[in-house]
Amino acid sequence: MKIELIGKPEIIMQNPDSFHKYFAWPSIARLKDGRIAVTSSGYRIEHVCPFGKACIAFSSDNGKTYTMPTPVIDTVLDDRDAGIVPFGKSGAIVTSFNNTVEFQKGVEPDNSYRMGYLEKITPEQEKNALGAEFRISFDNCTTFGKIYKSPITSPHGPAELSDGTILWVGRVFSDNDTFTEGKIGVLCYRVNPEDGSMELIGSIHCEESLHLCEPHMIEAGDKLICHLRSDSQFTTYQSESYDKGKTWTEPHRLLPDKGGAPAHLLKTDSGMLVSVYGYREFPYGIKAMFSTDNGETWDVDHILYENEITDDIGYPATIQLEDSSFITVFYAHPEKNSPAVILQQRWKLV
Repeated sequence: MKIELIGKPEIIMQNPDSFHKYFAWPSIARLKDGRIAVTSSGYRIEHVCPFGKACIAFSSDNGKTYTMPTPVIDTVLDDRDAGIVPFGKSGAIVTSFNNTVEFQKGVEPDNSYRMGYLEKITPEQEKNALGAEFRISFDNCTTFGKIYKSPITSPHGPAELSDGTILWVGRVFSDNDTFTEGKIGVLCYRVNPEDGSMELIGSIHCEESLHLCEPHMIEAGDKLICHLRSDSQFTTYQSESYDKGKTWTEPHRLLPDKGGAPAHLLKTDSGMLVSVYGYREFPYGIKAMFSTDNGETWDVDHILYENEITDDIGYPATIQLEDSSFITVFYAHPEKNSPAVILQQRWKLV
């Protein structure tokens, strides 16, 4: 398996003429009306800041041009990791999560701009906003309903199964992005888009020391496949379910220590699986792995992007176009001392 890049990486989300010009943690999906939607956390000043908003931009020409990113989830807190999943005839769910005021105050406490804003957030406002969040649209992201709270969070959100079921595998939300030892951290819920309710149906058990988080799941034949980030090893693990998320196999490692994470899975038109992931060891970049046997084995470490600038990079996601080529979106600093932006790279298999 070989990758052929189509053109150079293109910036598709940025805000260069403002102090709030940091964008990160994107997702991409093909909406039911044919448009491409890209979500990310944007209009930030840096990696951790209280000004983040979960934004969305659209393309009606297969990724040649995009609209300006518009906020979908914008609480008083730091809204991060924007996921998206289309469902049904015209539905879509956009997801995010945030951090506490206390946690954010611990980052650059001498920055008066940040601290001035954080000091104005009341305890009641923080209580109402804090958590993993999602909003639902029934008209291809033209309008959205209220913000719902989720007990779990993941960078790219839920997945729609072939029977229309919406399942969400995520890490249990905890204040300040901490791991709670002794508890199962990754759970599987069924989402009801009619009222935003969520039903716990299963969990993924693993060694506590792995600190598994940031999962993404897809349906592949007779099973579900989930890729998970090991925070302690910064690598990718895989777990499978053969009963639609009720029980899961013990996660097994796909990459070596520091091999890369978190991953986003895609089932192609041919049935091949693609998983893209960030690589934070020099020269820093985005990689892909492929499976032609429904996730039993993987051909790993195919390079999609490198920039040798910073390890503040990653969170890729991929769609397939009608001509069988692909678009992968991710965040990176394209030049030294430049803000993080959302880029897309077109590519194909040869």
